[in-house]
Amino acid sequence: MTDYWVSKLFFDLQQDGKLAAEFRTDMAAVIARYEIKPEIRKALLEDDVGTIAPLVNAYLLRFYFQIRGMPEAEFIARLHAIQERKESAHG
Repeated sequence: MTDYWVSKLFFDLQQDGKLAAEFRTDMAAVIARYEIKPEIRKALLEDDVGTIAPLVNAYLLRFYFQIRGMPEAEFIARLHAIQERKESAHG
């Protein structure tokens, strides 16, 4: 299920260069402006792709981790690891 506030944060970061710059400087302060659950806030601060991925569409997710400075190869590897865990759990 998607999370409106996480999606809103990611969308706002994409649309507002000033907000994105502020986010790079003080993530926690920007995240605090949104009604994001504490466990999701923690996942954002820790770059926990596995927790965040189910909450937003893939386009916003990819953009967010680009803003975070995560190399594309690392982002893809983390997505693959999520898929592998799902497959082994069902399999």
